[in-house]
This record gives sequence, C-alpha cells and structure tokens, in this order.
Amino acid sequence: MGGDWFDVIPLPGARVALVVGDVVGHGLHAAATMGRLRTAVHNFSALDLPPDELLGHLDELVARIDGAGDGATERDGESVSGATCLYAIYDPASGMCSLARSGHPEPALVRPDGTVEFLPVPGSPPLGVGGGLPFETAELALPEGSRLVLYTDGLIEDRERGIDTGLEALREALARSGRAPEETCQDVLDALLPARSSDDIALLVARTRLLDPSQVAEWEVPGDPAGVRAEVTGRLGSWGLEEMAFTTELIVSELVTNAIRYGIEPIRLRVLHDGDSLICEVADGSSTSPHLRRAAITDEGGRGLFLVAQFARRWGTRYLVRGKVIWTEQSTRSPAAEPEEMSADALLEQWEDAAW
Repeated sequence: MGGDWFDVIPLPGARVALVVGDVVGHGLHAAATMGRLRTAVHNFSALDLPPDELLGHLDELVARIDGAGDGATERDGESVSGATCLYAIYDPASGMCSLARSGHPEPALVRPDGTVEFLPVPGSPPLGVGGGLPFETAELALPEGSRLVLYTDGLIEDRERGIDTGLEALREALARSGRAPEETCQDVLDALLPARSSDDIALLVARTRLLDPSQVAEWEVPGDPAGVRAEVTGRLGSWGLEEMAFTTELIVSELVTNAIRYGIEPIRLRVLHDGDSLICEVADGSSTSPHLRRAAITDEGGRGLFLVAQFARRWGTRYLVRGKVIWTEQSTRSPAAEPEEMSADALLEQWEDAAW
C-alpha cells in the first residue's frame, strides 16, 4: 500500500480540477494518510477555492494532524510530513489553467506540435512543514489540444537515477505529437518505469479542449436588465433550448437584479451551453455573497434565491481576486417545471426559506 494518488474533480462553469499527491512512505499509515488528504481535497474543492487557498487549507490540516497525533502515529513514530500536492484548475471557456504546488515536481506541458516544457509553477515546501508560508498560483494559457502531465517524484527519481536525468527522460518520452492521453501514459511508463520500482508512482495526462465560441455568450449588464433578458432568450433559441426560456429568464432576472441592487460594477452575465448543462454566471465587484435564510410571511422580499435554488440543479458562489461570481447550473435533459406545472406561489407555499 502506498500514498500516491490522483483525482479529476468536476467544478462549476464547465471547469475541472486536476490533483496529484504523494505521501512519503508505504504501508497502512501512508495509505490512511493519503485517504485523509484525498477526502480533504474533495471537500475543499467543493468550496471552489483557488489553488493557492486550497493548498493553504490542506497545509493547515496536515499541520494539525501532525500536532495532534493519534495512537498509531505515536506508537510508530510516524507523521504526515513529506506529503506533497499539485492542484490545477482548467477553464475550457478561456483556456486558462491555474496551478499551485506544495513540495511537488513541476508539471509538464506537451504542446500540439510535440514540444515539451516544464511549467514554471512557484514551489513551496511540502505540506505541513512550511510554517504557514503563503502559496502562489500560476495562471497560464494552454493551447487547445495540449497535454498536461502531472506525476509524482517516483516517476523521475530513484536510487540509480537523479532527478535531472529523470526529467530529461520524461521530456524525451513526451516529445511526440498526435498522441492520446492513454498512449502518452504508456510511452512514459515504457521509458521510465524500472523493472523493480522502489517507490509508488502516480501519472495523470489530460488533454485540453476549448468550448466553441458559439457555446458561450457574455454581456455587460446595464442599469436596466430587460434588454439582457431578451438577449438570453434569443441565445437559448439558437441553442434549441426554447423550452428553458421561462426558468432561465427567471434565474437571470433574480441574479442580475440583485447584483445591480447589492453588488458593485462592473456587472457581467455569462451563459454557457456545455453538453447537458446550461450554466448562468453573474459577476460583480462585491465580495458580499447571497445566502438562504428564513423569510417571514410578512416580508416583502427575500424569496428570490429560493426560486433560483428550486429551478436550478445546483447553484453557488465563486470568489475572484476582486469580486465574485454567482452561478447556477440547469440540466438541458430535464428542464425545470414551466409555470403551468409549478407556479412561484406554489413553490413559496412549500417553503419560505429564502432571501438575499
């Protein structure tokens, strides 16, 4: 049993998180620690944190685990120190990738023409040993059709091979164009995997894609959002989603109106059509986030977010360097109820827990 792992985690807005981690050592302790960290990464990613903040929370968690200890850890004299992690978020709408690493090797990028480079992601000490030092996120534009390669140090370093030699061997193994991710993994393992490996290895290869411009629509929101709602309805028609017009217009109206009322300019609306998902995003310059609360019967407002939550498959908040994004996701396979099927009054009679 070892402590290397990788994960691919879907995120709101058609984005995806890629993570590779490594807990030094073997046996039950390393495997159990890996399970803890992997679960923590899933939980932190659900908060839609940027890579540097996620690693910061993971670093604090490892420090607390080491500080508190448990019976098995104290008897065995082991700790979590030596755990490393690389966390990346890729956005297919923009082609941008955000990466941060903690004691982990730099990822490799294979461009469509087969050229290879190791991405300059700022390094930090392993998890739990940095003394609270901040992590840094690198923002890079990745060409469509590139292959992003994440791996643990067991792939490039062993007792008979130094890290520089391993990195050069990895570069040579990756330097081929037109390869699928599965073929790339096999090329790398054939070239670098020793007959008897003394360390665990995790290898993740992801090929980048970009959403077609026809799948993305963006607008600057003026003081009167009526025109924007009409634009959204027209775009839904071009996507063949006319049956979703009512629910989407309701969602957009609530999000945009409250951004105008409580947010800070500039205010932008983005709608994405990706597969079976319709995603609405409203961004503004304020860090204040809406939340569900119980609205009294006598309250004149405070129920808009409840309607949004009922009509959307899921919704949430993503914080930016300046401001935030409120997003919703609807399924195009099973559109939300139309007004004749379930009216707003009927929804409010079911539950009053909603407010901005």
